[in-house]
Amino acid sequence: MVGEAILIEDGDILELTPTRARKGGKVTAGRVCIDSGSTADVVGDLVMRDRRNLSEDGIVLPILTINKLSGKVERAPEVITRGFVGADAAILNDARNVIQQTLETSSAEEKADPGVMKEKIRIDLKRYIQKHTSRRPLIMPVILEV
Repeated sequence: MVGEAILIEDGDILELTPTRARKGGKVTAGRVCIDSGSTADVVGDLVMRDRRNLSEDGIVLPILTINKLSGKVERAPEVITRGFVGADAAILNDARNVIQQTLETSSAEEKADPGVMKEKIRIDLKRYIQKHTSRRPLIMPVILEV
């Protein structure tokens, strides 16, 4: 016959002696995610949040080739997506047009600075994609200077 029951939850310490059992303190418990490609054994909350966001909204990579001497765009922008559900042909075509429009409205000084151009393209594409798909993918512009 059991005289007493002890209810414990994840993280509770159960201390056992030869004559009795009692609930002790608490320890950190829960899921632990391991990243085999990293030097750190345990994946942090920030990494997990980023991975969850990528899995839900995907990634958009606008790729531009710009002549670094003239600032001229050498070829039409490409848009590559991964995990981005709303990426049908019309949306991708319109995204290219948004990039082209951003380039056309940028000054020669802005075109000469890849950091400025990446940020302008990211902001304009983010606005367009959010408005037309209600999604927030990670947007990482890539500018190839030739």
